[in-house]
Amino acid sequence: MSGLERTYRGVVLAVVTGDITGQRVDAIVNPANSRLIMGGGVAGAIKRAGGREIEDEAVRHAPVPVGRAVATGAGRLRTRHVIHAPTMERPAMHIGRENVELAVKAALECARELRLESLAFPGMGTGVGGLAPEEAAEVMMREAKGHVDGGTCLRRLVFVGFREDLTHAFSAALKRVFP
Repeated sequence: MSGLERTYRGVVLAVVTGDITGQRVDAIVNPANSRLIMGGGVAGAIKRAGGREIEDEAVRHAPVPVGRAVATGAGRLRTRHVIHAPTMERPAMHIGRENVELAVKAALECARELRLESLAFPGMGTGVGGLAPEEAAEVMMREAKGHVDGGTCLRRLVFVGFREDLTHAFSAALKRVFP
């Protein structure tokens, strides 16, 4: 895993390349659909690695609108929770940056409510959502900065790129937003 780190107001912000399901953090974020059906992309990877019980628990909370998030257990994953933050209403919808802003804000608020110290994000909206990695990364870093500025219990926030282009986008955005 390659990476970059910055510390801002006591929070370590890290960018790594790898598989979000292997991250050793309190919770990982699933860029979900409102139905919380975990079919493909990041959601599918989380379900394959952690077990179907994650989806079974998630769908009991559905529907969850964009702008809200719910936490479930993490099955066999190394983390305690999966935070399901919908970026779209239905599976495989194209979305805009506003959906990413709302989903990231909701995931961070859920982490605050759970009093988590560490959290990992994948690219939100960069798969079937159709958002360019650079645009999504910029939105995500700005939301993270706003969250930290508002006070947080987080001590580590990890942005995980499963491809090098996403890692580069996260790194560039981290350097711009947290110089």
